[in-house]
Amino acid sequence: MSDYRLTVGLEIHAELRTKTKMFCDSANDPEEREPNVNVCPVCMAHPGTLPVINAEAVKHVLRVGAAIDGTLADYTEFDRKSYFYPDISKGYQISQYEFPLVSGGTLAGVPITRIHLEEDTARSSHDNSKNNDKSGSADAATSLVDFNRAGVPLMELVTEPEIHDAETAGKFARELQLLLRTLGASHANLEKGEMRVEANISVSKNDTLGTKVEVKNLNSFRSVERAIAYEVERQSKLLDEGGVVLQETRGWDETNQKTFSQRVKEGSADYRYFPEPDLPKLMLSTNPEFSKEKIVAELPELPWKRRERYTALGLKETDAIYLTATFERANFFDAVLSEMNNDSAAITLAANYIVSDLGGYYAKSGTPEFEKVQPTAFVSLIRMVQENKLSSRGAKDVLAVMAEAGGDPGAISKEKGLQQVSDPEALRTSVQEVLAANPGVVEEYRGGKEASLQFLVGQSMKATKGAGNPSMLKDLIVEEIARQ
Repeated sequence: MSDYRLTVGLEIHAELRTKTKMFCDSANDPEEREPNVNVCPVCMAHPGTLPVINAEAVKHVLRVGAAIDGTLADYTEFDRKSYFYPDISKGYQISQYEFPLVSGGTLAGVPITRIHLEEDTARSSHDNSKNNDKSGSADAATSLVDFNRAGVPLMELVTEPEIHDAETAGKFARELQLLLRTLGASHANLEKGEMRVEANISVSKNDTLGTKVEVKNLNSFRSVERAIAYEVERQSKLLDEGGVVLQETRGWDETNQKTFSQRVKEGSADYRYFPEPDLPKLMLSTNPEFSKEKIVAELPELPWKRRERYTALGLKETDAIYLTATFERANFFDAVLSEMNNDSAAITLAANYIVSDLGGYYAKSGTPEFEKVQPTAFVSLIRMVQENKLSSRGAKDVLAVMAEAGGDPGAISKEKGLQQVSDPEALRTSVQEVLAANPGVVEEYRGGKEASLQFLVGQSMKATKGAGNPSMLKDLIVEEIARQ
């Protein structure tokens, strides 16, 4: 490992959940597949059109700012950010520069510089296949532009350059995604481009920041972490060999797990920011809906507060982190808690089955979490385990069926023959058969080998097809050996 110090700052864009776009009344519909249908003269930049600010988008950003204890702006304004690409037909993007909506705050231990609001660009697609016209002209690539996304409200969050390892960067991005979903501000799906992460990465051997390299195209949290790790190695090796790190924008090649150069990095002067003349300046204090007190009062339970609540119930910190890692898990577990009547043993048992068994099933199957399992049915399963109606093994088998197809645990266990048997006389025959089949193990137990007893219990569980009460089976085994 090199002796270079890594410094990372993140820039994260998130498309906001609103009915209409940022500055017009065209629909904001990320699920639309037909190109260029959610468009109008404003988002297509026809001459003479005027933008109007989407108040709901402003409120979404202020809610994020309040959640991270940032400073909400009183005065704010929008600016024109000039650049010339086919995906923005005006030749400029309406964004914010000097007066963002939110300044400061902290999330996942990382200090925030600012959060501002802007409009998204259109979506470009490129076809590099041959394109011969009837005249037989030279082959050419074709580029298409879909303006459905143009003008969608886009939140940009910028962190301070105070991240010093890839793991912290990944943790921050995950926590922001969870916060956005908790607030209902964004779906924040990276794979759909609704949340886009860019990492500004530099290395140096002292506290002076090195040359910043911006890495784009990071469409998963693992890609964020791997791109940072790759850049540390690339930049360190380059400097060690006497080279110079260029300030540039690089892309991430997921296939080859490496970054590649895209263009020389622009500075703020290149964008020629100036105040947007077609939009009014905003004094947010004049609108009671935008007061920090009102916004804070309306916030839902935040992810970190939820984790604190779960650990206060006696859950392990790792389980609390897992249960709050997605909105679906947390909502499911809260629905389960509402029927537990503060039964700490039942709560701990429920968490164990969700984390270990349901979590394992969803990880392997890739199916949507908790699509089939109903909270009330899951609570019934936990009660059956507590009442010795289901063994731990039987509960796992029943839960697998519930995860795949739903259903009532009582009916499933009865149909599958998994209900636990606690009648000594009904189990005694199985125990006697196991002891007769394993005389050597019986002698080992008589000689003081306790592990042999557990083996015999396991064999008895198999003999009863998982239906035997393990505690009862253990007592019967000890009793039968003493009789021999």
